[in-house]
Amino acid sequence: MQPRNNLSTAKNGNNKLKEKLSSSFGEIVGILLQKGYLTRKQIEYAARVQSKIHTSKTMLEVIKELDYATDEQIRKTIRENLAEVRIGDLLVELGLIGHSDLEAGLSLQAEEKTKRKLGEILISHHFIDEHKLIEVLSLQLGFPFVEPAFTEIDRELFSKAPLKLYEAHNFIPIRREADKILVAFTDPLDHRDLDEANKVFGNRVLPAITTKSSLHEALNRLQPKSKACSINTGRDGESIVEIVDSIILAAIHEKNVSDIHLEPMQDRLRIRFRTDGVLIQHKDYPLEYIPGITSRIKIMCEADIAERRRHQGGRLLFEYGDEVMDMRASFYVTVHGEKIVLRLINRQAELLNIEDVGMFPRMVERFRLEALDSPSGVVIVTGPTGSGKTTTVYSCINYLNKPQTSIITAEEPVEYIIEGIAQCSINPKINLTFEETLRHIVRQDPDIIVIGEIRDSYSAEVAVQAALTGHKVLTTFHTEDSIGGLVRLLNMDIDAFLISSTVVCVLAQRLMRKVCAACAMPYQLTPSEILRLGYAPKDLQGAELKKGRGCSQCRHTGYKGRVAAFEMLLLNEAVRDGLLERKTSHQIRQISIETTGLVTLFEDGIFKAAKGVTTVAEVLRCLPRLHKARPLSELRRLIGG
Repeated sequence: MQPRNNLSTAKNGNNKLKEKLSSSFGEIVGILLQKGYLTRKQIEYAARVQSKIHTSKTMLEVIKELDYATDEQIRKTIRENLAEVRIGDLLVELGLIGHSDLEAGLSLQAEEKTKRKLGEILISHHFIDEHKLIEVLSLQLGFPFVEPAFTEIDRELFSKAPLKLYEAHNFIPIRREADKILVAFTDPLDHRDLDEANKVFGNRVLPAITTKSSLHEALNRLQPKSKACSINTGRDGESIVEIVDSIILAAIHEKNVSDIHLEPMQDRLRIRFRTDGVLIQHKDYPLEYIPGITSRIKIMCEADIAERRRHQGGRLLFEYGDEVMDMRASFYVTVHGEKIVLRLINRQAELLNIEDVGMFPRMVERFRLEALDSPSGVVIVTGPTGSGKTTTVYSCINYLNKPQTSIITAEEPVEYIIEGIAQCSINPKINLTFEETLRHIVRQDPDIIVIGEIRDSYSAEVAVQAALTGHKVLTTFHTEDSIGGLVRLLNMDIDAFLISSTVVCVLAQRLMRKVCAACAMPYQLTPSEILRLGYAPKDLQGAELKKGRGCSQCRHTGYKGRVAAFEMLLLNEAVRDGLLERKTSHQIRQISIETTGLVTLFEDGIFKAAKGVTTVAEVLRCLPRLHKARPLSELRRLIGG
């Protein structure tokens, strides 16, 4: 009998330890110990690691990084112990929300008279994105993810219960699967909803998970009185005109949206917004909305409604009450229909001073003195689409705009309206082309010429010739880095001696997301991240790295706003000689680093990450690495930050 008593004592001790660990580190960690996936020593070591690295990672995330438990073991543990795990605790342990978010959600739930579910409260107050929540729960809990709004519903199954029951308990039958019935729930962990579904379908329910919006969309569609969507009206009576207006207004009201993507897919129309350079899901519409929405946008930007086989472009000025937004439209033919991208151009945007674009003090000073204040020559701002080139060019114009100076521009389109300068917006439809405009621009007696973009050999030739005759020229280019700007001019058949004689500065830039100030936390790089940067630990001495934990203000991304990384190439004699000798871009970059103090895009990004402005992950995601980065101490001396 003694061994049995010992076993009982051991079990009780293990349960007590599990309870203690659960209160300190979470339910899942405690259950993993109880199931034998973890040992007490492993948990104690993970706790020491967590305390030393000053990370925002949860204990479960640290345990996974130490390879003490696999994703499959964690998923299996959660699925086998659903009754013991509360959704709020699960989200905290998985690192999707913080303890403070959970406490705030529970407080809001306690104050509500209607007593909504915790998941609904967390979503409505932007503690977590609904799609992210559903995606994680589907993966971790093993429930299939279904979207009833875009799925064929078995009408016979649907008729087995009244509509009010489905609305009250937030579920809908989808289809038969063998001897089971697939039923989509907004919360498959709610036993009351599950019991009600089992009553209706005779204990044959196979639970799936869905979003509330998709469920309600399907229920509205299946109402006996609902009418099919016409080309002019949505299912809920909202007209196509109102739908298009609501999409554009949502983008205007959502800060930092630069583009609206309307993408036809196999089963839906997907709407996404590019916010801070990253595409974020906004809304989905059924397939039958596509013809009406496409036609409406084509009418607004005066494109050809009948043409559906060729790509098109257009412009539109959206006016709704006090809201005014200039937009550029692009229609691209795909296998599922026409994909539409609307680029938002805020003509009333605030002009930045040259000191505020994101350059460090020493770089700003050199850019002003050696590039902008030079009496003539070409200043090129280069980078890919959406990298902030236009904002930088306009900050330069703002700096140069003086009563005694004549500035004239040729742009497509004019994005900022500035008092006191002559701005021309290109319009090919009336034959007001770049070529035609550039032919007349030099006859206007300008001191400074702004060419929106060098797009061909003709515009490159005009820029160079204008600089040769004593004008200052500002323009933009699409290249990977500053050296690439010179190489591309050579590829446009501009003579090397003309480039070396006229180009004063090439400023390359990229945009990176900024760490959200509301949830920024200290962060330490892992050895693998240091290795990816090409550094030794001593090279990052003095870095104050930060990372956003995720909060309601940044939509739980950890990022809010954007900051530019810069690479400034000033052409001195050594660089000009290298260009004339047709040296490779690598050789010219090396000459620039040694003789002009060039700091590469990657190095500028690393320095901004070391200041806590952005993250190392963003630097690695956004910036090209064409040269081994120098230590932080060396960059500090060069940049002066």
